[in-house]
Amino acid sequence: MRDPYSVLGVPRSASEKDIKSAYRKLAKTYHPDQNKDDPKAQAKFAEASNAYDFLSDKQKRGQYDRGEIDADGNPKMAGFDFSGFGGGQRGGQRSAGGFGGGAGVNPEDILKEFMGGFGGGRGAGPMGMGSAGGFTGGAGRATKGQDVKVGLKVTLEQISARQPVPVRLPNGKTLSVNLPWPLENGQQIRLKGQGEAPPFGGSKGDVLVNVRIQPHKHFRKDGENLRVDVPLALYEAVLGGKVRVPTLSGAVELNIPAGVDTSKAMRLKGKGLFGEGDLYVNLRIKLPDESDPDLESLMRFWRDQKPYNPRD
Repeated sequence: MRDPYSVLGVPRSASEKDIKSAYRKLAKTYHPDQNKDDPKAQAKFAEASNAYDFLSDKQKRGQYDRGEIDADGNPKMAGFDFSGFGGGQRGGQRSAGGFGGGAGVNPEDILKEFMGGFGGGRGAGPMGMGSAGGFTGGAGRATKGQDVKVGLKVTLEQISARQPVPVRLPNGKTLSVNLPWPLENGQQIRLKGQGEAPPFGGSKGDVLVNVRIQPHKHFRKDGENLRVDVPLALYEAVLGGKVRVPTLSGAVELNIPAGVDTSKAMRLKGKGLFGEGDLYVNLRIKLPDESDPDLESLMRFWRDQKPYNPRD
């Protein structure tokens, strides 16, 4: 990840409030719901979310400001960047202090060989650090394992229920995740200490859960409110009546006044998310699928004898 301060466009001295404000502006501009056909905007939204998540973690922000870790959370010790020692093939392709390696080289062995030139095991911890060359015995900062990224699809019903949602990791393990509120589409949830363990000691990485809200067959999310389109017959719009409207907790009857203004949504209070938001009903007049001579004759009479212009 790029410098999180640059991503959000704030100085290093920015307060938590400034950081949150900058993130909200970027999220509003690049939100996937507003840029469905723009992959660049979606990438910028994800980058801004990651930067905000990083700087919201006081411990990580402090370590980053002190130069102890990079923007991806990888440790940097006395000018030596351990982010490349991820184990296996990748670790064997980096070189440090002249100790290059090929495929299959254990990064721990490389570290041991490297540290051997600094006095070996005197006061060495799990990484074999001695007291020479700027590495203090037992005081070295332990490395952190890699973060694991997973996707999670949730429904509006799951969001409204406020119950833990299961997340399956690549290793087959299943975790229960509490969904935050407010929850935005594409938001990232960090599960600390649930990621991969480093190959030579230290703390586990985190699990980064990217949450996607699944499209609903009836409702559209609008904050804690919901919106739904309900078709209306022409005579119902003119004469009024009762129509059944779906909600997350079951269908209800809505009284339609005679001559209803279909340009304005009708509100069902407390029928949004969590029983706290509202449900806004957009009425849509729907004509019969097949042509009707009687209706056409009535409309010609209406046009000729009682014309009006709804666009005035």
